Amino acid sequence: MAYTTGIILFALAILISVSLHEFGHMLTAKAFGMKVTRYFVGFGPTLWSFRKGETEYGVKGIPLGGFVKIVGMTPLEEEEEEVTEADKKRVFWRKPLWQRTVVLAAGSVTHFILGFVVLWILVSFVGIANPERAEAYEQSQQTSTVDVAECIPPDDATIDFTCTDAHEPSPAYEAGMRDGDRIAAVEGTAVTDWDSLLEAVGGLTPEEPVEVTVERDGAEQVLQVTPYAAEVQLEDGTTETVARFGVSVYLDPSIPATVTAGPVDGIGETASFTGDMFRETFVALADLPSKIPPLWDSIWGAERADDTPVSVVGASRLGGEMVQYDQWAMFFMLLVVLNYFIGVFNLLPLLPMDGGHIAIAWYEKVRSWVAAKRGRPDPGRVDYLKLMPLTYAVIIVLGGFMLLTITADIVNPITIFN
Repeated sequence: MAYTTGIILFALAILISVSLHEFGHMLTAKAFGMKVTRYFVGFGPTLWSFRKGETEYGVKGIPLGGFVKIVGMTPLEEEEEEVTEADKKRVFWRKPLWQRTVVLAAGSVTHFILGFVVLWILVSFVGIANPERAEAYEQSQQTSTVDVAECIPPDDATIDFTCTDAHEPSPAYEAGMRDGDRIAAVEGTAVTDWDSLLEAVGGLTPEEPVEVTVERDGAEQVLQVTPYAAEVQLEDGTTETVARFGVSVYLDPSIPATVTAGPVDGIGETASFTGDMFRETFVALADLPSKIPPLWDSIWGAERADDTPVSVVGASRLGGEMVQYDQWAMFFMLLVVLNYFIGVFNLLPLLPMDGGHIAIAWYEKVRSWVAAKRGRPDPGRVDYLKLMPLTYAVIIVLGGFMLLTITADIVNPITIFN
């Protein structure tokens, strides 16, 4: 039930976010005196609507976004809509360039504002992953100091697994090893870091006792440890049986897992995190083409990589998992990342995205300026009809990519807790 609730909540959060995107367009358009005739949440048949002034507001039957109708987004639309003489000065394309730019960018800016506010709340009051803990983890990997599991986890263990008396004690715990011990040698082979420890233990024969030298409080002692057999997955998707002690990389328990910055310092921290997320977003966009082949392979049975793109379906499923395991901070962080990504993606200079309309508006301005400098007549507006083939091509590519990600998210979804 919690999983299903999480899916519904995340899908609803996305719908609200997209609706606010369109609201940003409408709010700025009305502020500049543009004529806005419709604002709807969803697509398809109208379920409910009302009119206030010249604008009709309502909800449609397919909850997959929303739209706002601003009269005269292009000269072609003005002709189709038969704009009255009284409203000609209010059509979108006749407004100053800076006003049109603000209106077109308002949707993405709304995503950025929404993401920033949610992230500020997380950073200031709820808590986010402590970077010191991540640094400590990396430093611990350079040593062979370990945390010891009290029991051998079952194959279907999840992140919230807790040992009980019914579970078999782990070999390390049963042998007397404890958190913070440093393993110095395994069967006479010296180990100095986590990689060398894995190599030494992995080559052992399961169920055969070995001597393990550990250092505790500056003194060494030798323990008899009988490793158990564990299945590990290799990079090529196959599995291999290896020996394991039941230990993991040591983490200092005094370092909290999450930290809060407070409302004032949280502003700077949020800005810093936002900058990092924007950089990661641009990197993800640049890497997107290289992710398509493994995404396609995952549909036909290959292992689904965690860094492959997800659709709204996949994001909602991840949101469901986070609610299921009571990871609300991760739930809202995923929403922040999604808002930043949508905001940046929507500003790409391609039609039909808002960034494409912005690019055309500025191209027209520059072209007119160059023509005036050369003493030539103003070339006027760009012919949108000539751009339709390119627009359709972008729509087809995006539609195909969306279908690909949705299919992968259904047949081979990414999971983070299982």
